Amino acid sequence: MTFRLPAQGLAACLLLVSLAGCGSLSGSVSRDTFKPFVPEVVQGNFVSNEQRQALRPGMARAQVREILGTPLIASLFHANRWDYAFSIQRQGVPAQNFKLTVYFQGDVLEQVDSDVLPSEAEFAGRLVRPKSVGKLPNLQASEEELKKFAKTSRADGPTAANSPAVLPRSYPPLEPAVR
Repeated sequence: MTFRLPAQGLAACLLLVSLAGCGSLSGSVSRDTFKPFVPEVVQGNFVSNEQRQALRPGMARAQVREILGTPLIASLFHANRWDYAFSIQRQGVPAQNFKLTVYFQGDVLEQVDSDVLPSEAEFAGRLVRPKSVGKLPNLQASEEELKKFAKTSRADGPTAANSPAVLPRSYPPLEPAVR
């Protein structure tokens, strides 16, 4: 007895099986399974709270540049203003944006406006993710374990640390012999 299935019936069965497979896949795979990798990015000129506190009204432009570095934005239309901006973008965390604006009167620092800036330690802490450490092994030995170790090391005989190394009496020449 042979069972014959027309081509249309075979195509319909194949379609039903593939649709059933797709339906069961949606329950086990969440939307977060296939996310693109987003690298951690720090853009702009990082300015720490310590650098901000070092600025004093009356400082020269050169002194401000030494403390803060080259400004991100130095406009020709606003020659008396330097803007420093930076952002930290990490996967799963909203972007953190910071800015600092320095105003000059001629070549002398007049005013500083800024967001609340992170300290250097806080900034470094934001870049490094805490790593979870598994259970650490116990690194302490009991007195019985130490005695057992001492007995096995004596049974092996003298170690290389106790016996002097035997050095050869002569070494081969470094230069080939002239013929």
